[in-house]
Amino acid sequence: MNKRIGILGSTGSIGCNTLEVINNLNNNGFNCDVVFLSTNNRIETLATQVESFHPKFVYIQNPDKAKVFKEKYGKETEVLSNSIPLTELVKFDDYDVLVNALVGFAGLSPTLEAIKNGKYIALANKEVLVVAGALVNKLIDHHKIQLIPIDSEHSAILQCLLGEQHKSISKIILTASGGPFRTKTKDEIKDSSIVDALNHPNWNMGNKITIDSATMMNKGLEVIEAKWLFNIDVNNIEVIIHPQSIIHSLVEFADSSVKAQLGIPDMKIPIQFALTYPERVPSDFPKLDFNVIKELTFEKPDLDKFECLNIAFETIKAGGTYPIVMNAANEVAVDLFLKNKIGFYGISDIIKKSLDNHIGKNDFELDDIFEIDKKTRDEILIAL
Repeated sequence: MNKRIGILGSTGSIGCNTLEVINNLNNNGFNCDVVFLSTNNRIETLATQVESFHPKFVYIQNPDKAKVFKEKYGKETEVLSNSIPLTELVKFDDYDVLVNALVGFAGLSPTLEAIKNGKYIALANKEVLVVAGALVNKLIDHHKIQLIPIDSEHSAILQCLLGEQHKSISKIILTASGGPFRTKTKDEIKDSSIVDALNHPNWNMGNKITIDSATMMNKGLEVIEAKWLFNIDVNNIEVIIHPQSIIHSLVEFADSSVKAQLGIPDMKIPIQFALTYPERVPSDFPKLDFNVIKELTFEKPDLDKFECLNIAFETIKAGGTYPIVMNAANEVAVDLFLKNKIGFYGISDIIKKSLDNHIGKNDFELDDIFEIDKKTRDEILIAL
């Protein structure tokens, strides 16, 4: 295997794990070259990555940070900044695989451009499919490229479906850890601090995704993502809470049999699968030890306590432009919570209000997505 890889968001959790995977692959006799890395602000982490992987160039969104990086570390690699957009970066010809580890709506445009330029996509960005699933799938079909999910849940579904016929799928079951508030009551949750919400029991993720996990909006986004990835009706997607995060998702088939994919809660495993798909190659990652596992338990999610999950189901059933509004409102609300400007349940309140104020439409183009996203964000901030 010889792959040339570009990583958007290399200094975040997924990006750092991806580089560990690349190191593992290279140590096991494969040849993965890192062509470019990108970050917004984390130039110290980026400098360490450059020293280890020697990319041809790096992209730093913050121009002030780019200037500092160039002065301190820019001797061995070319430094690009926002003088060119990310959409131009992904058009470069000298790489094969784009790992999109960006968080939020910002991941949409570069993903679309990479598809148009025939790149293999390893996607960790849920929002791309949430706001533009139909458009993305249309482009994938037209340009005949592969888009492989990095999320552990969607990677698990993909693995369960290998060798199966689509018509035999009865139901997709996404598992959720339940986050830090699984055992708390709604009254206990409502006054929770930022620290409480960021205290995820199983996964080490960035702040935005961790808060999404606490509200269970993360799982709601994954429901919408699963609809577009696997061409399945939302009524045939179920969410179940599985606190141990050992079973990453399941597929029920027409004959009532069920397949599940299991593994330790480590993002490096689905990342490596995405990079090597459809092959499996050796890894040095820890293995699942069934002698240590004491129990695998399951619970039905409380949709009153986790309002965002219910909002997501209702939003994708409404369809059209509503998911665009939901995603934009969620991103703004999570940011406001992290800045201590609203309480925990203020997140779902803002999303519901934005959706209530929106008049949806089913026929829309890419420009409409950007217009609706901006309008939603502006209206929330004006109303504060």
